[in-house]
Amino acid sequence: MSGSQTESNVAAVVCVPTFRRPIHLEKTLASLAHQVEGVNFAVVIVENDDECREGKTVADAFLKSGALRGICVVEPQRGNCRAINRAFETALDSFPSAEFILMIDDDEIASPLWLLEMTGGARQSGADIVGGPVVRFFETAPDRAATLHPVFDPGLSFSRFIPSLLGSGNCLIRRHVFESFDAPYFDLRFNFLGGGDMDFFQRCRSKGFTTYWSNDAIVTESVPAQRMEAGWILRRGLAIGAINYQIDCKRYPSLLGRSLIFIKNFLTLPLSALRAVSMFQRTRCLLPTLHPICIAAGRNLAAFGFSPSPYKQPSRPNATPRDLPHLSM
Repeated sequence: MSGSQTESNVAAVVCVPTFRRPIHLEKTLASLAHQVEGVNFAVVIVENDDECREGKTVADAFLKSGALRGICVVEPQRGNCRAINRAFETALDSFPSAEFILMIDDDEIASPLWLLEMTGGARQSGADIVGGPVVRFFETAPDRAATLHPVFDPGLSFSRFIPSLLGSGNCLIRRHVFESFDAPYFDLRFNFLGGGDMDFFQRCRSKGFTTYWSNDAIVTESVPAQRMEAGWILRRGLAIGAINYQIDCKRYPSLLGRSLIFIKNFLTLPLSALRAVSMFQRTRCLLPTLHPICIAAGRNLAAFGFSPSPYKQPSRPNATPRDLPHLSM
């Protein structure tokens, strides 16, 4: 980006929260540095590892070289939502002219036209929020069951308006959306569970904000071998169920609402069996077939206090929270 750019003419800010993925982060930032020109943008990198700070070392090198312009800050309090909230707040405060706040994960690579497609989709559609596909790149050859699993589904197949996004790994949010909420934007109740993004986008939908899917705004996510293992995939299904349950509890806190949620939980068990049969007919594979059953089980386990915590501190230095999902009380 040109050295003549100032905070007053930055149109977009790309937020990159990072935790113990220095090699992947370098690839992510390199993909941002090679965006096709046309959008004046800056980056905000949030290092969520206050101990090693390997991500900050990578980010500082990019910023000092002039390959990217922006800010790298350290968020000492651990957790997915804390890092993302810090990124959003820093972007909004440091670049007051930026209309578009985007986010990409630190294990994703943006296609060269990504930024143009995201901002162009927002301008052409007039939408408040824009999302795009996350195409998986498997670091080792996956088996058929993994490629057919819904967890690795990249998203929709054509551009159009949609009800809301399910994740923040490839998203654009206009500034005025944030201005309608009080900080923190992602609810800290989802800090270690995940799902703070889904909860936020559902609240945006409730406020009447529109969401557009830009199918050409592609990012590629690296999928390590451990995330293709059956155990990880099954635990991911449990986590999705727990997230759905917690969002329902937040939306319907009344006694009547909780009663309806209890009934919903009960009904998900037999319904999940029917969905599993349908999934097996489509895939002829056991692993994707178990996905709806895992989601239903995750909902019901969460109701009894068993909650996944995939974003807690990993037990080994080179691991990432998403590589180590586990259940806690």
